[in-house]
Parts: sequence; C-alpha cells; structure tokens
Amino acid sequence: MGLQVEKVFVNMAVKDLSKSKEFFSGLGFEFNQQFTNELAACMVINDHSYAMLLTEDHFKTFTGKEIADSTISTEAIIALSVDSRETVDKIVHAALESGGKPSKEPQDHGFMYGWSFQDLDGHLWELFYMDQAALQQ
Repeated sequence: MGLQVEKVFVNMAVKDLSKSKEFFSGLGFEFNQQFTNELAACMVINDHSYAMLLTEDHFKTFTGKEIADSTISTEAIIALSVDSRETVDKIVHAALESGGKPSKEPQDHGFMYGWSFQDLDGHLWELFYMDQAALQQ
C-alpha cells in the first residue's frame, strides 16, 4: 500500500514572523503554541498538516542551500482543499485585504474551482473546492 505518512509539516522562511502570524490569523488559521516562539510559529492547517513559519536566519540552520527569494521565484505552491467555493473566495479576499498579493485569477473547471494568492513573503497559496458529485459525472 505504500508509505503511510501521519503528518505533514511544510517549512517556510518568513521575513517578519509576527506580521506573518498576524496575516495568517486574519485568514482564520490558529497556531500551536507548543511549537511557537520568537524563531518559529507552527500554523495549524488541520489535525495532520502544519506550516512551520521560520525566521530566515532560523530557516538557514536547516539547509546548506540558498533560500529562494519567493517574491521573484516560486519554490512551491501550497494547495489547500476547502469545503466550498464561498470558502475559497472568503479566504482569498481576506488574504488580499490583509496585504497579500494576487497570484492567478479564479479558475472554474466546473467540477473544481480554485483561486490563489501570494502571502506577505511571496509564497504561493492556492485554495480549491472540488465538487465530488460533478467530478463523478
């Protein structure tokens, strides 16, 4: 059956940890205080997925490679499935109103609807809703 992963932690370098925490709190995310301090914040995506927001200096301790400048290059797109088209729009609007930048225009494929934004550090986030009934047709 293949590898069974229990939890996912995406590690991301951020320029200003407190501003990033404020930004993502405004989108409705919470932080696990057990793994949050002045160097890192553990953003809870769900019970099994987390984004570790790390100050750039702290992030550098985990790699010997250069940190990508996510304002000019793309290192990844974090895609999150949500419960409705309205939730997609609500989160992206909140991101844009809180200092995030547009990434792509909304994409409607009938069975799937998505929209994306850039966070304060230029990381790409995509929210999407997949209509299972439309998908089966």
